[in-house]
Amino acid sequence: MSKRIVVDPITRIEGHLRVEADIENGKIKDAYSSGTMVRLLEEILIGRDPKDAWAFVGRVCGVCTSIHSLTSVRCVEDALDIVVPPNAELVRNLMFCAQYMHDHVVHFYHLHAMDWVDVVNALKADPKKTSELAQSISHWPKSSPGYFSDIQTRIKKFVESGQLGIFANGYWGHPAYKLPAEVNLIGLAHYLEALEWQKEIVKVHAIFGGKNPHPNYLVGGMACAIGIDDVSGINAERLSYVGQLLKDGKNFIEQVYIPDLMAVASFYKDWGAIGGGLGNYLVYGDLPTNGYRDLNGYKFPAGAILNKDVSKVYDVDLKKEDEIQEFITHSWYDYKEGNDKGLHPWKGESKVNYTGPKPPFEHLETDHKYSYLKTPRWKGHAMEVGPLARVLVGYARGKEEFKAVVDKALKDLNVPVTALFSTLGRTAARGLESVLVAQWSLEFYQQLLDNIKNGDTRMADMTKFDSATWPKSALGVGHTEAPRGALAHWINIQDEKIANYQLVVPTTWNASPRDNKGQMSAYEAALIDTPVANETQPLEIIRTIHSFDPCMACAVHLYDENGKTISRISVVGD
Repeated sequence: MSKRIVVDPITRIEGHLRVEADIENGKIKDAYSSGTMVRLLEEILIGRDPKDAWAFVGRVCGVCTSIHSLTSVRCVEDALDIVVPPNAELVRNLMFCAQYMHDHVVHFYHLHAMDWVDVVNALKADPKKTSELAQSISHWPKSSPGYFSDIQTRIKKFVESGQLGIFANGYWGHPAYKLPAEVNLIGLAHYLEALEWQKEIVKVHAIFGGKNPHPNYLVGGMACAIGIDDVSGINAERLSYVGQLLKDGKNFIEQVYIPDLMAVASFYKDWGAIGGGLGNYLVYGDLPTNGYRDLNGYKFPAGAILNKDVSKVYDVDLKKEDEIQEFITHSWYDYKEGNDKGLHPWKGESKVNYTGPKPPFEHLETDHKYSYLKTPRWKGHAMEVGPLARVLVGYARGKEEFKAVVDKALKDLNVPVTALFSTLGRTAARGLESVLVAQWSLEFYQQLLDNIKNGDTRMADMTKFDSATWPKSALGVGHTEAPRGALAHWINIQDEKIANYQLVVPTTWNASPRDNKGQMSAYEAALIDTPVANETQPLEIIRTIHSFDPCMACAVHLYDENGKTISRISVVGD
């Protein structure tokens, strides 16, 4: 007989997520993922100027900041047939790369590493042995016995006080932890170092976008101006500083993140057979090298893989109504034409209708509607999006850069390629693409310098900024690869205003409830057959869910312009 356990809220993520799992004979036999927050930014945008949409949607998330703004300006540019200058594309790519480096490092150390690293066990480590181990896997300078001893002293004070601070509420001592004390101490030390480093790389956003989080974007290009000798513009000093930040980021990834990732992975090879889930992967592609419209020039190639078959990659068209559809069979929304119908985002609707149990409640009504997330499908298939999807599609497309990092990782760990289809593979893929992005960032940086040296300082095309020149109606779609996966915005412009605006975000793909055919989405499928050693401390559930890097919807209230609440959602435990 199975027993249902509830994890709510799942912590160390952006937003609120509830998972219910049925445990039988120590393994998960069924699982349900529920997003317990609601956005409704789509409704806020209706009637507004399309050129302003980026500023609103940028507030969807402060973790993967800038990604929604980039997607928004692209969807408006697509609708109005605007081509941005090469320098603007390069600056967008640089901001994209800086975001990836920041986001992936933060995820590994601050959101996910504690699923593998036992903080309290690090107090048992021998600082001398820890130093020897650290120096054997990396040339990172902070690796002396005294350094690791000081880290232990800092953490010991927390433990002895009974207040672990940022490390409180962990399942320390859980049998699923396998790392030696010395590896735990290295991971803990680099957790603290990453806290310091992450505030540096985001300065790239502040230089090009004016601030972080939520840097500025512009329909038609970028709002920054190149002026080599101008103290108020992007001058030689600021460009040099960007280059140094990117080099430092590459160094941190190669000398700290990757060695730690590989060290951790070597002790958890069994997780190369756990958490695989769907086996279907979707990538929209990004980092253009020959203009945004040339999909063949993307560093991250687009495509779809079905049933783990990397011998065939399917093309993806976001404008075809039979490719991308959102279902609400098990979501707290209503569609005018019926709740079993799938809608392409250009025809999307966002009418919330909560029909679940009245809080507080013991369990979700999983036979009915049980989530605020809609359920997107590609040609009827449930798809996983994110780093693993990108690495697999790049590998399957035969891109040499992807093949090089993947083959090296598999060789170093002595695991088969099938180990990629797993919780461990998902975690490793994030690190592997960080290596590539760090390399690419310096390529884009040099291209920007070369353009400027050749006299090209253009950053925006404003010829279509006057709405009087726009067509009466226009449809557009903008896409990117957010750190967590495929992201697209669809816009319908009527009479110079937004008539409809829909976002399908990565975690909607991964965390959504079942569809009208009963198909699970990525989170639910990945949890099936996951072992659970202790039902009261479901570390294994957390480990697999965190491997996706969940980022739930941020907005919980919808207000009118006077600040009056017109819709409020009650959330258990909020």
